[in-house]
Amino acid sequence: MIEQDDFDINTRLHTIVRGEDEAAMVESVGLALVKLPDVLNRLKPDIMIVHGDRFDALALATSAALMNIRILHIEGGEVSGTIDDSIRHAITKLAHYHVCCTRSAEQHLISMCEDHDRILLAGCPSYDKLLSAKNKDYMSIIRMWLGDDVKSKDYIVALQHPVTTDIKHSIKMFELTLDALISFNKRTLVLFPNIDAGSKEMVRVMRKKGIEHHPNFRAVKHVPFDQFIQLVAHAGCMIGNSSCGVREVGAFGTPVINLGTRQIGRETGENVLHVRDADTQDKILQALHLQFGKQYPCSKIYGDGNAVPRILKFLKSIDLQEPLQKKFCFPPVKDNISQDIDHILETLSALAVDLGGTNLRVAIVSMKGEIVKKYTQFNPKTYEERINLILQMCVEAAAEAVKLNCRILGVGISTGGRVNPREGIVLRSTKLIQEWNSVDLRTPLSDTLHLPVWVDNDGNCAALAERKFGQGKGLENFVTLITGTGIGGGIIHQHELIHGSSFCAAELGHIVVSLDGPDCSCGSHGCIEAYASGMALQREAKKLHDEDQLLVEGMSVPKDEAVGALHLIQAAKLGNAKAQSILRTAGTALGLGVVNILHTMNPSLVILSGVLASHYIHTVKDVIRQQALSSVQDVDVVVSDLVEPALLGAASMVLDYTTRRIY
Repeated sequence: MIEQDDFDINTRLHTIVRGEDEAAMVESVGLALVKLPDVLNRLKPDIMIVHGDRFDALALATSAALMNIRILHIEGGEVSGTIDDSIRHAITKLAHYHVCCTRSAEQHLISMCEDHDRILLAGCPSYDKLLSAKNKDYMSIIRMWLGDDVKSKDYIVALQHPVTTDIKHSIKMFELTLDALISFNKRTLVLFPNIDAGSKEMVRVMRKKGIEHHPNFRAVKHVPFDQFIQLVAHAGCMIGNSSCGVREVGAFGTPVINLGTRQIGRETGENVLHVRDADTQDKILQALHLQFGKQYPCSKIYGDGNAVPRILKFLKSIDLQEPLQKKFCFPPVKDNISQDIDHILETLSALAVDLGGTNLRVAIVSMKGEIVKKYTQFNPKTYEERINLILQMCVEAAAEAVKLNCRILGVGISTGGRVNPREGIVLRSTKLIQEWNSVDLRTPLSDTLHLPVWVDNDGNCAALAERKFGQGKGLENFVTLITGTGIGGGIIHQHELIHGSSFCAAELGHIVVSLDGPDCSCGSHGCIEAYASGMALQREAKKLHDEDQLLVEGMSVPKDEAVGALHLIQAAKLGNAKAQSILRTAGTALGLGVVNILHTMNPSLVILSGVLASHYIHTVKDVIRQQALSSVQDVDVVVSDLVEPALLGAASMVLDYTTRRIY
């Protein structure tokens, strides 16, 4: 593979001692240490790039360090579950510069006293290849390796290695895995184990069970990387204990079963099911039944496809004249580890999408709730135009995020109507957004951006925004009411968002406050929304205007401008008694709804959000004083100070979830 990539190969070293046991691993390292000094003296490299955690890499790092050659180590700081951990961390202590793949790995390197300024969080270089892999002829690759009768998503890729710290158990686990795969009866591509101690015994197990001649199995020693990508991307499941399963395969959302302790401590996406104690065939078989054929959101925990440009920039920044002696930053570690160097510092961010009745907005939102950049377009009227515009805007924003030094962790979408957040589906939209029922938003966005995607109702998003960035921060129980074109809301109970059994919780705008009130858009009448929404105020404003009772001195409505809620509010401020009465009635209806909420939920805070909130707040408080039980009259009602609750709430779904994803 190296030869195929046209590298200029200066030297070939044969250092692997056959034997596949502990002694052979030690002898291989020793043989490399004997041969490397002559090569390094001849090459005199400025920088030695060492990758990963294999024992042969340890020999290379040891030689370079003792010969005063600068070392750049890729993929340090990670945690797995074998001798690889010790080797990886040993290379870290020998290396002068570090390129890591995840935020946790960066934290580990800092905890290991490595110099903050010499650590680059770049992502995994293999993701640059994975996320750009677009082979439409993947079926020919599948047929070549598994047979002509195999379909996409209907086969398994198995890759299992020995655990050098517990060889006997890992051989037994491999035997159980093969038994489970035979029982599961699906076509399976089995790759031979690596050359670590114990691999020879694992191969014997394969041959004892006749895997190489079994009609359901294809046993191979090597698959070219480009073809392997397509095989795992379109597999029904991957099983084993390879780091590939917990790292690279997440880029495609392929289900993975991770067996045993070899990868314990690794960060994983939700596509990985861990079977730590794989000590029975039934456990493994049950895991296969649970995982096979599923499709998960694409995970970018280990990279976003831009690692190589970052690494090149980092390499170019290295000053070859600076002292070679390593510096260690001993505890206490600084609380704020962010560096003021553009090739090191990246802002953890989310793409937030707000689907409103009029506008479609996409924003890059930082961990602190800062809107780094916002894009706005009119919301198209048809499904096809709308979904294409969402994809286009998100792709453009993701590309811009790289230039703005923002690391996009995922996409959060706020939309009107009833939403199933577990599946990322809009079940039933509001009348303001047409052709938007039973719409799967997660799949097209996840497939296009290779990012995890979250979707929720705009009222719930407003509550999430308050919980993370607003006045609900740190509160156990509170309720948010949105006053805009419609009336919506969200309920936080015991720090968690309430969705309800059919995802219909917190439809607060449809609390009935009058048995004979005006018709509501939901088909009922007397709802809060029928009194206090922007649509309701617009309806009343038009009535007054048609009767020539809206405009007062100092007011005018241009002929080409539609009469709306803002005109009613302006008239009320200028002394129009009828407009004032309508606003008072609307505020009273909202206040009665809040009283019902106080009596039902007994929250510690009610937050009014949206453009109409400040116009209703005083009336709502008056109604609470007059109508509520004395035990809830002290509950505070406030106006939100968040400017963009829908976008911030959409972002919070991403930021709260992705930053705690360590299994």
